[in-house]
Amino acid sequence: MTARRAHAYPQVDARAGDLTDVQVVACPADASVLRGRALLGAGSGRALGLAGQKALVFPDDLARAMTLGLETLRVAELARPVPAVLRGDSEVAVRRRLLAGAPAVLVLDRFRPIGAVSRAALDAAAAAGPSLVARLRSRRSADVLELLAEVGRLAEAAGARAFAVGGVVRDALIDGSARRARADGRDLDVVVEGDAIAVARRVAGALGGTLTVHPSFGTASIEGLRPGRLDLVTARAERYAAPGALPTVRAGTILDDLARRDFGVNAMAVELASGGLRLLDPLGGRQDMRRRRLRVLHPLSFVEDPTRIFRAARYAARLGFSLERATLRAQALALRLAPYPALSGARVAAEIERVLDDAAPAAALARLGAAGAFRLLDPRLRFSRVTRARLAGLPGALDWLRRRGLATPPLELAALAIVGDQAAEVAAAGFRGLGFSGEPLARLLRAREAGPLLGERLAALSRAPASRRAALLRDRAAIELAWAWLGGGRRVRAGLDWYLGGAAQVRGALGGEELIALGVPRGPAVGLVLGRLRDARLDDRARSRADEAALVRQWAEERPDSAERKDG
Repeated sequence: MTARRAHAYPQVDARAGDLTDVQVVACPADASVLRGRALLGAGSGRALGLAGQKALVFPDDLARAMTLGLETLRVAELARPVPAVLRGDSEVAVRRRLLAGAPAVLVLDRFRPIGAVSRAALDAAAAAGPSLVARLRSRRSADVLELLAEVGRLAEAAGARAFAVGGVVRDALIDGSARRARADGRDLDVVVEGDAIAVARRVAGALGGTLTVHPSFGTASIEGLRPGRLDLVTARAERYAAPGALPTVRAGTILDDLARRDFGVNAMAVELASGGLRLLDPLGGRQDMRRRRLRVLHPLSFVEDPTRIFRAARYAARLGFSLERATLRAQALALRLAPYPALSGARVAAEIERVLDDAAPAAALARLGAAGAFRLLDPRLRFSRVTRARLAGLPGALDWLRRRGLATPPLELAALAIVGDQAAEVAAAGFRGLGFSGEPLARLLRAREAGPLLGERLAALSRAPASRRAALLRDRAAIELAWAWLGGGRRVRAGLDWYLGGAAQVRGALGGEELIALGVPRGPAVGLVLGRLRDARLDDRARSRADEAALVRQWAEERPDSAERKDG
C-alpha cells in the first residue's frame, strides 16, 4: 500500500491589523467622564484613545465612574496602559500580550492607532493554563488533593461545577522564598457555579464535618475535615453603587467571579470536575506571579472598595511583591477621593487586624503609612517619623503584651501607634474612624495622654526606691502600660518589665487578722498597713514575717494615739 499524499490546505497568516475589534476614538486627556461617554456614543466595540499615550479608556470603566457619581473625573484617571504592536505583527504576538493580562492590545500603523484587539480574541481554551496536579502534589498534602477531587465529583453530581481559588492556587504557582513567607493557613476556598450550599451539604454528608450555611450570602463552610476548613461560595458578579459601599451581588459564572476580585493573583482558579486540576487564568494572574507584582483589574478598584488598599499592603509584604505602576496610580486616585462616608470603621478595623495577624505586619503597616492609607481614617492624618517608628515597633510590643499576659486588644495598641502623635482632635477622629466609641474610645484617649507622661516619670524614677516606681505603675490600665512601652526607651521598658515581671505581685506575708492581733485597729487602717508592708518588701526593708511584725509594732508606737493609750 502506498502512502496517501497529504492534502495541502491554504494557511491563513493573520496579522495584528486583521484582528482589531475595537475602534479607538480620539479624546482629550482633560475631558470629563461625561464628555468621554458622549464621544463613545451608544455603540459597542469602542474605546477612548488619549493623544500620545499607549493607553485606552474602556466603556466599562466610564460606566463604573458614572455609577459611582464621578462624572466630572478626568478620563485620563481611567486610562489603562496597554501594550502596542504594529499592524503587521503576528497573531501570536497579540495573543501573548493578552495572555499576560493586558485588557487589550493597541495596533499601530507607524505611530497612528488604527484600532485595538480586545480580550474577546481569547477563547476559553486560550485562557486555560496547564494542569497543576504535579505542583499541588509537591506543595499540598494528599488529603488536600483527595478533598478537592471529591468536591469536584460531588459538585458535578449536583449539576454544578466547582473551582478551587485563593491560597491553594497561589501556592501552586509561587516561588519558594515567597512561599515560605506566606500565611494562608489550612483553609480551602471553592467557588461553585451553581448552588454552593447544596454542594456543601453533599460534601458534609459524604465526608463528615460540621456544616454551617449562610443562605442570604449563598455560602457554606465545613469545619473538622482532615485537611482543614472548607469554604464554598456561589459564583457571583458584583456591582458597587457608591464609593466604599458594600456591593450588590447576583449569581454569576466563574468568569464573573474572577473578574470581581481584587488583584490578578487572586483572579485564577483550578477546575475540579475532571480531576486534571487545570488552571483557569483569564486575566493574567500567572504572569503577575512570575513578575512578583500586584495588579488591580480596573482603575476604580480601590474607589469601589478602599479596603483593598490594606489587602494590597498585606499581600505585598507577605509575598515580597510590589504594586505595578497602574495599580499605584489607582491607589493614589482612591486616596485623593477620600473620605468615604459609606466605608465603616469596622471594615477598616477588620483589615488592620488581618494585617496584624499576617506574616509581615511591620512591613505592611510601613507600606500603608507611606502610601497615605491612614488618611482614610481622617484626611488630616499625616504619617510622621514618630508614627513610622512606632509602627515598626508594634509587632514587638504586641509580642510583649502576650508574654506579659496583658489583656489589651491588639487593635487598640495599633490605633494608638497610627494616630497617637497626631493633634488631639485628629487623633480622636482617627479612633472614631476605626469604629471606636463609648468607653473604648474614652480609654484610648486617656491612654494617649497618660502613656508618654507615664514613660517620662518612670524614666526619671529609675534610681528611686522600688516602692515609688511600683506606686507609679500600680492600677494603670493595660493599654497605658503598653503604650508607654511602645513609645519608651530602654529605661522605661526595663522599668515596665521589672514591675510586670514580679514587682506587681509582691505582697506582705502577714494577713489582716495578724495585723489586728498586733494592735492595728479594724477598718481602713488594715489596708493602709498592708500597703506599707508591701512597700517594705519592695524596698528590701522586710525580708521575713518577723521583720514585718517588727515594723507593724514600730508603726503602732509611732501612731499619735499610742501615747494616749499608754496614759490611759
